Amino acid sequence: MNDGPSMRVLSYNVHRWGDDREALARVVRACAPDVMLVQEAPTWWGTRRKREAMAATFGLRYVAASARNAILVAKGTEVVDPLHWRVWRPFVRRRFRFIATQLAGGSVGGRTSLGGVELALVVCHLGLHIRGRQHELEQVLRGCKSFNLPYLLVGDLNEEPGGPVWDRLAAEGLTDLGVDAGPTFHSDNPVKRIDGAHLSPGLAGRVIPLDSIEGVTRADLVAGSDHLPMLVELNLP
Repeated sequence: MNDGPSMRVLSYNVHRWGDDREALARVVRACAPDVMLVQEAPTWWGTRRKREAMAATFGLRYVAASARNAILVAKGTEVVDPLHWRVWRPFVRRRFRFIATQLAGGSVGGRTSLGGVELALVVCHLGLHIRGRQHELEQVLRGCKSFNLPYLLVGDLNEEPGGPVWDRLAAEGLTDLGVDAGPTFHSDNPVKRIDGAHLSPGLAGRVIPLDSIEGVTRADLVAGSDHLPMLVELNLP
């Protein structure tokens, strides 16, 4: 057990804040994150107002966002100098005989500190176009490295381990913190691990099992979103 300083970072695809908001808030509050990295944050009309309102239900404060990714923080925690960048992705994708469109992509990150050590926290949501998301990841990784700090990268990767995105993250030298965390999608019958939490050298961490967190119930997890969250505890090595 690490007795040094730690930080709780919650990665969560909140399904546009469109499911059971009270159940979602109970899950987030029970996880008690210092920082929450959101995918599929609410958007369209009144985007910022909606995101600030969502953060308030969690007891958190809205900091920054890009596309549908957002950073929220608890009182006493600071994430500063946010970098948010658009991520190019194909507007049209094909699936079998169907053609579908994709919303513009993006990623957002910021600097924080743990025990006097600076680090970066970055969140992304990759697309559904198989080749496209590989190009998206390269753009995200460039953003991560632009901080010139150790970093945690989390997000909805829309791909299962063994795919090219996961292979590229491993080739980058990142540690897959969720290797023993189990499936993350769909929340009512999770069979796929498509959400990731990857850590660069210079930091240590683990994913806290959801069933070990007092106040997190299966009913709320199912009602709150179509994804399960990943609660990461960061430490210094």
